[in-house]
Amino acid sequence: MNKIFSLGKLALYLFKSKFSMSQDCLFCKLVSGQILAKEIYRDENILAFHDINPQAPVHFLVIPTKHIDSLNHVLPSDSECLGKIQEIIPQLARKLNIFENGYRVVQNNGANGGQTVFHIHYHVLGGRGLKWPPG
Repeated sequence: MNKIFSLGKLALYLFKSKFSMSQDCLFCKLVSGQILAKEIYRDENILAFHDINPQAPVHFLVIPTKHIDSLNHVLPSDSECLGKIQEIIPQLARKLNIFENGYRVVQNNGANGGQTVFHIHYHVLGGRGLKWPPG
């Protein structure tokens, strides 16, 4: 009986992770419209918006609309969306006039990697020279 219950819980988890959002996730609240953001781009699978605490003259974030905690939680079914994000970032960089001079894309993963919101997201920074190493 426990194995059936565990499999049922796993199926429910997988269903929710594909078709719903985390109730307490800040970025899921942005996706749902519970919290407003200065949006740059939105489609069914991707949302891009300006960072509320910019670290460069241009600083925006790009997220999947589906809740994915981090890179450690990416499933094979997420590949198409995450690949599309890689296509969208240069388009938005061009739109925001940082394409030609360059920009940095940062994806922090886990607490020690600097991730503070546990919904996979990409920071895009530009509009000034960026030093290495960062941080």
